[in-house]
Amino acid sequence: MSSDGVSSYNKQAWDTLARSGNQWTLPVTPEVVAEARRGKLSLLLTPTKAVPMAWLGDVRDRKVLGLASGGGQQVPCLAAAGAQVTSFDNSPEQLARDRLVAEREGLAIRLVEGDMKDLSCFGDGEFDMIFHPCSNCFVPDVRPVWREAYRVLKPGGVLLAGFANPVVFMLDLAREKEGAVELKYRAPFKSTEQQHDPEIIKLREAGEPMDFGHTLEDQIGGQTDAGFEITGMFEDGWGAERSPLFALMQCYIATRARKPL
Repeated sequence: MSSDGVSSYNKQAWDTLARSGNQWTLPVTPEVVAEARRGKLSLLLTPTKAVPMAWLGDVRDRKVLGLASGGGQQVPCLAAAGAQVTSFDNSPEQLARDRLVAEREGLAIRLVEGDMKDLSCFGDGEFDMIFHPCSNCFVPDVRPVWREAYRVLKPGGVLLAGFANPVVFMLDLAREKEGAVELKYRAPFKSTEQQHDPEIIKLREAGEPMDFGHTLEDQIGGQTDAGFEITGMFEDGWGAERSPLFALMQCYIATRARKPL
C-alpha cells in the first residue's frame, strides 16, 4: 500500500475510533480548561507523564501548531492558556473534538485537515512551537515529518514530540495476550508488510489503524538530521495492565528540540 493509501486508511480508522470513544478522542472537561486559563497546563506527549512546564514556557500569544494532535485534549488547553493555536490532523472527527471544546469554551482554534508529513499549506517559519504527541507511528516514514516541522518553525522555535520505542511493535501479539513477552516482528515494524499475519488481520478487521515502529535513529537522529538541537528528553510508561512489556520497561519517549537561531 502506498503512503497516501495508508493516510486514507488511517483517516477512516481514526474517525471510527473517535466515534467509538477511544481514550485519545475524549474532549477535556470545562474544569481542565479553567485550569489552563489560569496557566496550569497538564499536557501529554506520551501516555501518562505531563510535559514539564519548563519545556512549554509562557505560551501566551505564541503561535502553536498541534501536529496530529486532534481529539479535544491538548490543543484546547493551549488555546485556553493564551496561545494562538492551529490544530492540524488527518481525521475530521478528531478535529471535530477540538471544535466542540472551542465552541463550548469560547476558544479560538484554527482547524486544518491534512497529513502530518505534508505541511505545505503553512509558510516557512510560521510557528513558535509545535506540539506533536505520539502519532508519527501512523506514517510509514517519519523523516519527512521532522523536515516539515523544522521548515514551519521560526528560528528559536521548539518542537515537543512524543513517540514509541520500536520494541513496542516487535511483540508476538498472540503471546502478549497470554501475558508473555516474546519478540516476533522485525524492526522497524511495518504494518504494510504484515498483511497475511493472522493477528494483524484481526486488527485490520477490527478497524485499528495501520502503524509503524520507527527506529530510534529515525526518531531522534531524524530530528537532528533535519537541523534540530535536542534540548530535553524523558521516558514514560503505560501500566503493566496494558502489556506485560510495560511492566519491564518504559516504552515511550518525549523530546524537546530547538530550531537554532
